[in-house]
Amino acid sequence: MYSFAQRSDTIVIDEPLYAHYLLNSNAGHPGKDEIINNMISDGAKVVNEIILGNYSENVIFMKQMTHHLVNLDESFLNKVINIFLIRDPKQLISSLAQVIKTVTITDTGIKKQYELYKKLISLNLKPVVIDSNDILKNPEAALTKLCSEIEIPFDIKMLSWKAGTKKEDGIWAKYWYENVHKSTGFVKQETSSRELPENLKLLYEECLIYFKLMSDKSLKV
Repeated sequence: MYSFAQRSDTIVIDEPLYAHYLLNSNAGHPGKDEIINNMISDGAKVVNEIILGNYSENVIFMKQMTHHLVNLDESFLNKVINIFLIRDPKQLISSLAQVIKTVTITDTGIKKQYELYKKLISLNLKPVVIDSNDILKNPEAALTKLCSEIEIPFDIKMLSWKAGTKKEDGIWAKYWYENVHKSTGFVKQETSSRELPENLKLLYEECLIYFKLMSDKSLKV
């Protein structure tokens, strides 16, 4: 998200369906009431007015979470370019466990990613899958490849940004973005090496199945 926000031809929107998700689930996320009260919580309205809205910029980049697509007509996905960012489930689960008391496979979004990917393929669409680890290994090559796949020019400005909060951040940033606010580019975070809690290892094994299926489809840099 921060990478695309550096482009002069792009507007970035952070998780526009978050309030809809919180209103339609039992998720006990921090800042739940604040998020619901300060965002459009009607998912259909978000789709029509924000996701499929009219913009003057050439590129509209929206960071979404797959589990936010609850009780929602998903046909709008046919009208946008879908990029699936995958991440080693060990890192993902460990990160979620720092904020959420009970992490489920729904929280990870990994199974839903795979289901959505298969659905889009069945409709003869061409969703793009990219592994965060591949981006970290060679950010310029990975982003150049990604931009080529979605038919926009690569911009060298995408490789770095200033540390600190961003105007694109959702109001939940204070709960979730502490580490990324310290970043100035694509560098592996020290926290990504933290050990996985014992009680989450079965969840990891389940997530690993879907991660490997998605990894087989990812862009090769």
